[in-house]
Amino acid sequence: MAQQGMQARQRAILKRLERFSRLTDSSISLPFTRFKIGLEAVIGLLPVVGDFVGLVLSGYVLFEAQRAGASKDLRRRMLRNIVVDFVGGLVPVVGDAFDAIFKANTRNTRLLKNHLEEQLSIEPPPPAFPWTLLIGLSFVFAVLVGAFVLILK
Repeated sequence: MAQQGMQARQRAILKRLERFSRLTDSSISLPFTRFKIGLEAVIGLLPVVGDFVGLVLSGYVLFEAQRAGASKDLRRRMLRNIVVDFVGGLVPVVGDAFDAIFKANTRNTRLLKNHLEEQLSIEPPPPAFPWTLLIGLSFVFAVLVGAFVLILK
């Protein structure tokens, strides 16, 4: 039962992060293209301040990964994506395009989703065979058969 509660919580976290990533990384379609940008790229147009706001937004994904029980290695990989996105966004002019293309929140959400799906697909070990119950029932059955045989003689 606790396992199901944890799975439901992890699925809720993933659902929130997928909506959040779509909003921050690909919610705005660019006219006459298939390319989409998100609010983070728009906010990133503000020099320095926009990049720090983007850093805070990306930190939310890392926070949720912590709550979902992501491993230290996974959180380190996510942090690396956040740092690359932040540093790349600081570069004047080119950084804004980099922000729109790199999409750290989407990358990190995908990393977490893959990690959690891998965890959820691992079946728990089957319960131990109830040897004590089998031996007890066998004993009761033997006593009943013995009593029945004695009664019929």
